Amino acid sequence: MIRRRNDRAADGMSRIPAWMRRSIGVPVLIYAFVFIAGNWEHPLVAAESSRPNVWVIVADDLGYSDLGCFGGEISTPNLDFLANGGLTLTQFYTNGRCVPSRASLLTGQYAHRVGLGHMIRDLGLPGYRARVADNAVTLGEVLQAQGYRTYLAGKWHLGTPDPTQRGFDEFYGTLASAHTYWDPEHYLRRPEGKVARQYAPGEFYGTDALADHALDFISEASADSDSPWFLYLAFNAPHFPLQAPASGIAKYADTYIRGWDELRRERFQRQKTLGLVPLEAILPPRSSSATYANAEMHSTSLWSSLPPERQADLARRMAIYAAMVERLDTNVGRVLDWLLKREELENTLILFVSDNGACAEWGPYGFDIRSGPVGFLHEGTALEGMGSPGTYHSAGSGWASLSNTPGRYFKHYTHEGGIAVPAFIHWPAGLKRNGVRDSTPVHLIDVMPTIVEVTGASFPRRRGHKNVNPMEGLSLTPLFVGETLETRPIFFEHEGNRAVRFGDWKLVALHNHPWELYHLATDRGELTDRVADEPERAREMAASWERWARAEQVWPAPSQFPYPPLPPLPGHDPLDL
Repeated sequence: MIRRRNDRAADGMSRIPAWMRRSIGVPVLIYAFVFIAGNWEHPLVAAESSRPNVWVIVADDLGYSDLGCFGGEISTPNLDFLANGGLTLTQFYTNGRCVPSRASLLTGQYAHRVGLGHMIRDLGLPGYRARVADNAVTLGEVLQAQGYRTYLAGKWHLGTPDPTQRGFDEFYGTLASAHTYWDPEHYLRRPEGKVARQYAPGEFYGTDALADHALDFISEASADSDSPWFLYLAFNAPHFPLQAPASGIAKYADTYIRGWDELRRERFQRQKTLGLVPLEAILPPRSSSATYANAEMHSTSLWSSLPPERQADLARRMAIYAAMVERLDTNVGRVLDWLLKREELENTLILFVSDNGACAEWGPYGFDIRSGPVGFLHEGTALEGMGSPGTYHSAGSGWASLSNTPGRYFKHYTHEGGIAVPAFIHWPAGLKRNGVRDSTPVHLIDVMPTIVEVTGASFPRRRGHKNVNPMEGLSLTPLFVGETLETRPIFFEHEGNRAVRFGDWKLVALHNHPWELYHLATDRGELTDRVADEPERAREMAASWERWARAEQVWPAPSQFPYPPLPPLPGHDPLDL
């Protein structure tokens, strides 16, 4: 915990020699130390003339181990550079799905509180209204009111039709998930009347276009104003459909034919070398997955048991995925080069995070045509054409299990595979712990308080609305200088999957299963359920989760999920939920 200002002042007074106190006078010294302590309390808050630029990068459905700096074999030199020169947050949590995660990131709230506990279909209940609440204030609105130029290039997915009405000066991207990376007509420019870049036939690729417009935005900011800027670069990649330029796919053509079992072992060993998991940790088995609109779990096969033609199809899917991740990294590098050339990297706070774990939809072999239960085996010319314009594929649960190493399960779930993601902060002018890996459990709700603090922003009130409690997270700035955060519970719920993390302990459950308890300091893979050993701890954590769920609009829960939602059972034993 950071000591309060007056505590610091008193501590400082006690260390002053008596002769100095007599000579200068106690009142003057008290004033001086309160002033100094006040500035010490916020050592990272920039003066008005040197406020940092803020660049938030979000990947979509990127697994915990996909980046090189988190153990992956995919080439990500630019993101690795930023992570290795910054503060890596090895236990960073999201909400398990794109919409709730983006809601928390941009409001500093748990998603249900601002109406986005599920997706952008209105389910008629307070926590599930399919659009960010009118009385919520976004990070863009906060920084815009502070004089920042604010830009969004990428995926919005908060249910409203125009991000420029919720705090962004300029927008280029998609309002929801991308259905293609090849068609510029799928991407929108706002506000109305603004014209997007034009591309010659065959030159457009969505990930590149997002970086193109991001560079246009911040170049305009630098040319037209001395104001700092906030860039929210929310890539669609590597979310399905799996599509990438042929040259990128070819680079990984032979990488994944060895299969998910061997590659999981290799990633896990690299994670041990990097210090991401303990040396004595055990690699969890491949996770089971649920088929489309069906709660029943199905196992993922041993790679060596698959016929060669299936292996070839699957290896191609993961090669496309890897090419998408590398292309994302390349475009991060383009913005990074821009900052370096203009000597703005030093005072730009960069946060990278994925919105949730890798996606298992829907089964070990993935799907084709559209999101759903239909999939094909590709051979011959069909195999070679995978990832090109007009195709539509997903990677499936076997590769998602690789991506989420060492976590169990996937996107949608609240086990580690669904909510633990790669994350880091890079800010040379503000970080005092460059190249450090920090294992403090933190959450997306902490992003907005952190940025509000380092920019010195105040919280604006939305006209005509009584604001919700502004922010529920904690500022992460103590971690920047090697101090600790307050230990607090962190809560999760999505589609009945639920969890609470408190210190080293995590209580978690699938939607139709009883609670499980894990000691994550020694069991990050969630292998040994400790409920029977620690029933009181489990009961207390379950009760705290219920209190949170009732307060945060998780309850009342909708009945429109494809499987049973949370049962509203007052007066029951929390462990029976």
